[in-house]
Amino acid sequence: MKKRRKKHPIIYAFIDSQNLNLGTSKDIYKNRKRIYKGWKLDFKKFRRYLSDKFRVRKAFLFIGYIKQNTPLYRRLKSYGYELVYKPTIKDNEGKPKGNIDAELVLYAAAIEYENYDKAIIVSGDGDFYCLHEFLVKNKKLLAIIIPNRKSESSLLKKFQNYKVFIIREKEKLMLEKAKPNKSGRRGALSRR
Repeated sequence: MKKRRKKHPIIYAFIDSQNLNLGTSKDIYKNRKRIYKGWKLDFKKFRRYLSDKFRVRKAFLFIGYIKQNTPLYRRLKSYGYELVYKPTIKDNEGKPKGNIDAELVLYAAAIEYENYDKAIIVSGDGDFYCLHEFLVKNKKLLAIIIPNRKSESSLLKKFQNYKVFIIREKEKLMLEKAKPNKSGRRGALSRR
């Protein structure tokens, strides 16, 4: 009699790109002392990490659309991300802002909901509290990946068993500095 192979669950990741990027790269200060030194995430390594560690089949990266970033978007797609764009607006300081929270919730709870068995939410943002509750209730939440403890909302305390902090994987996921080429110049960091 043949043994049946256990089918792996279909796992999708839903990534808040801004929370992930700022949560890893931003220095954090307390009483004018730096208590956390930011680092640059290598998105190619992160996509591989999601595949290797969690068997993520699809990784949806929610990102504000800025026309000048088209080469970056192409690169991210080549790494295996499925990009979901949000139109951007300028904030009071003239910086582009593209709040993707509603899109991420819509994709995870409706558009892609029937296509996966388990979900990973990549964000430390408390705005996703209702999504986490919904996924737990329906036995579909696998993990909440948070950049670091300082970028975690206190609303996420309820979900301790699902949390994964990628700061612990910093050495594996950090973008390496470009090595000098023959002319002595350093290449662009993210162009590999």
